[in-house]
Amino acid sequence: MAKRRKVSNLLALAVLSALAQRAMHPYEIATALRAWGKDQDMQIKWGSLYTVIRNMDKHGMITAVQSVREGRRPERTVYRITDSGRAELVDWARELVSTPMPEQPRFRAGLSVLAVLHPDEATRLLRRRLDLLEDNLTAARDALAQHTRHIPRLFLVESEYDLAIQEAEAAWIRSLLAELTSGSYPGLDVWRAFHETGEMPAELTELAERTSSTE
Repeated sequence: MAKRRKVSNLLALAVLSALAQRAMHPYEIATALRAWGKDQDMQIKWGSLYTVIRNMDKHGMITAVQSVREGRRPERTVYRITDSGRAELVDWARELVSTPMPEQPRFRAGLSVLAVLHPDEATRLLRRRLDLLEDNLTAARDALAQHTRHIPRLFLVESEYDLAIQEAEAAWIRSLLAELTSGSYPGLDVWRAFHETGEMPAELTELAERTSSTE
């Protein structure tokens, strides 16, 4: 179970990871996070950066060390991570790495209503998704191979994870397509009949009634 945190927005985790390198003002933090691709690792709403930083300061995870002004630019507050912030960063990393949490990708949402599509259309759409996935995989493998030439593997482990997840999804779709095209997918005839006759098969009606019953 996820631990209740004083600042639970994952942007705070990203900020702590940046300040663990050196003290920075918020604009520098945002620049560093974008350069490191942190917005690809987690959902980041850049408009909430200053609110998150204020909350982190309030809870003692970071502290202001100085204010700087460059030319005509507004004065900027430089923050550093505190001992409490370092402890929070490590504890949060431990939780995220060790504890599985339910996630709801958009593809899962689509699969949950796959029955509304005719099986032939579903097959075509899955083939299209597989083609796009395979293109993405080719690009991702090439990018990872290039990055590994000058970036330590430790700092590319999340890219390896993304690649593995996409490869697993592609393999699963290939398997599903094989069943759909061969006709071996269980209940395929019932699924097809529903779309071709417009009538809900008795077994599906019974299933819907049984699973929606509160008694």
